[in-house]
Amino acid sequence: MRTMKRLLLALTAIIVSAPAYAAYPERPVTIIVPFPPGGASDNTARVLSTKLNEHLGQPVVVDNRPGANGGIGAGLLARARPDGYTIMVGSIGVYAINPWLYKELQYHPQRDFDLLTVAVRTPNVLVTRPNFPAGTVAELVDYLKKNPDRVSFASSGIGSSDHLTAALLWQKTGTTGVHVPYRGGGPAVQDLMGGHADVSFQNLGTVANHIRGEKMKLLAITGEKRASGFDAPTMAEAGVHDLVVYSWQAVAAPKGLPADVKAKLESALGATLRDPDVSKRLVDIGFEVVGNSSAQFGEFLAAELARWKTVIEVGKITADP
Repeated sequence: MRTMKRLLLALTAIIVSAPAYAAYPERPVTIIVPFPPGGASDNTARVLSTKLNEHLGQPVVVDNRPGANGGIGAGLLARARPDGYTIMVGSIGVYAINPWLYKELQYHPQRDFDLLTVAVRTPNVLVTRPNFPAGTVAELVDYLKKNPDRVSFASSGIGSSDHLTAALLWQKTGTTGVHVPYRGGGPAVQDLMGGHADVSFQNLGTVANHIRGEKMKLLAITGEKRASGFDAPTMAEAGVHDLVVYSWQAVAAPKGLPADVKAKLESALGATLRDPDVSKRLVDIGFEVVGNSSAQFGEFLAAELARWKTVIEVGKITADP
């Protein structure tokens, strides 16, 4: 009996002292980027990964899964296990535009994702080819009214933030233009500088050096305030109100993360975005660091979804054949 008691006590001690589960994370974490290498989402993910690994104590691997305007990679995230080992860095298009643009979308951000943080944002800028007749927003609006459906607006693709910002401009000013979608921002910018397209809304960081080199004209900024180093008004200052637009990059995980895992990810992402080296690198490539909470991200996303739904419906914009 005494021997049996001792065995039971020993077993009890082992069970009590053993952890209920392994501490998260115990293996590498993958960041899905639903776009090809070299774009804004990819750049954001790769800068984050350089320090996120230190705060998580595990390697962080970037996995590019492009296609369907980010829909393929986002669909993979929605179907991944909610264990904290798969997260995604995606754009405004993935989170706030695709749900209204595609009828057969394989995910919905509010239903299928645990939102973690909006990492960065950057305003769009209204730019023209170097020899375009208009030199101010007022002159552009006047030109559009006198030349309906004749001015080409280059964008990085159907449903991109630059496309929808152009649609919003037309709706706010009662004008029209010709949308010319390209396969990415690079080709759109090249054609604008080459004089093969007239106007475009592009991320400030993407075209900053081209503006400085006078390869395109800057008319206005879609941010809440003027951009440091650039002599251009905001759209509100130029007379077009309710056209504050930021292109943003955010981090999410599959829906259903355990509370402790979600808290660890939020903490690690916040610490990473506050790291001086990370924030400097992000600012250097044209971003403003946001790093808000998951609750703030949820409120922001609801407002963005409502806004772009209206723009898409009014403009009768669709990506489906």
